[in-house]
Amino acid sequence: MAQRLTEELLAELLEAPDIDVFLDSHQLGEPSLPDYLNALLAEKNLKRAQVVRMANLNETFGYQIFMGMRNPSRNKLLQIAFAMALTLRETNRMLKAGGVSSLYSKSRRDAIIIFCLERGCSLQRVNEELYHLGEETIC
Repeated sequence: MAQRLTEELLAELLEAPDIDVFLDSHQLGEPSLPDYLNALLAEKNLKRAQVVRMANLNETFGYQIFMGMRNPSRNKLLQIAFAMALTLRETNRMLKAGGVSSLYSKSRRDAIIIFCLERGCSLQRVNEELYHLGEETIC
């Protein structure tokens, strides 16, 4: 799911015969949460059931998140992020698509989560770190 460079899109926009042609040929804006999650599944060659299980989510609830039938909390999305081994950038994009706040390094709890994300920690490991450091666990 490579994102197009701004310069490439700008060149195409400037070369387009009219704005309608450009807009019709490009999907601009942020993807919906289900679209983004399903694109990540495909990109990372993961199965939804596997991610739901690793995220420690109820199977029905997890399915509903991926189908866009439920609006998950920030913690539920973070559970998915760790289950999918997302990068910080991917996680923040997912959080934004889910309508919740991004991870922010000035928050002590978020700093711990960012640290664990960037080191590829498991959901269990990040929860252990949060608990050990006196912060609310993710699940």
